[in-house]
Amino acid sequence: MNDMPDRAQFTAMEHGTQADWRIIGGHFGAFAKTLPDRVLTHLKLLDGDYGGFPVDRLEHSLQTATRAYQDGRDEAYVVMALLHDIGDTLGTYNHPEIAAAMLRPFVSEELHWIANTHGVFQGYYFFHYIGADRDLREAYRGHPHFAACADFCEKYDQAAFDPAFESAPLSFFEPMVGRVFSRPINSIYAKAAAEAGAGVGA
Repeated sequence: MNDMPDRAQFTAMEHGTQADWRIIGGHFGAFAKTLPDRVLTHLKLLDGDYGGFPVDRLEHSLQTATRAYQDGRDEAYVVMALLHDIGDTLGTYNHPEIAAAMLRPFVSEELHWIANTHGVFQGYYFFHYIGADRDLREAYRGHPHFAACADFCEKYDQAAFDPAFESAPLSFFEPMVGRVFSRPINSIYAKAAAEAGAGVGA
């Protein structure tokens, strides 16, 4: 590959060649490896953003993850708990979907569903104060992951606004994020990622 140009030569994908995609594949592996760093950088944007809550959004995320960790949840669950509100900065009106989309390649269908739906379930604790129906979650009653999502909100999410709580620092969770985000299990690009990691195209 050293004798090949560093970038693909096509101007439209329909004209791409195997050589072009070998080059792109060679870049993909290195880029994918830095995904955990980009995720953590974005999570840090929540630091100092209170939005009127008793703790800032980063502390809420750390509390949620710490509570899940202390309760013996597995690593993927803890990472989901840490990142469940990461979409607050860009998804003002749909933050759960942002987190769920980021997590989907790396977690089980249940954890993805919890991340994607937790906003409605969390509403049980406050929707009636803002003119909404606190029982909107009942629309999901009977879903296989209903109880799991309700459990997440009750035990970890809605309880994570305590200024006196001693959360683990973000550095404690960073290795977990690195491990979870290095193992795609639900992605059309998972095979390509594995091959790139094995040196295909190098």
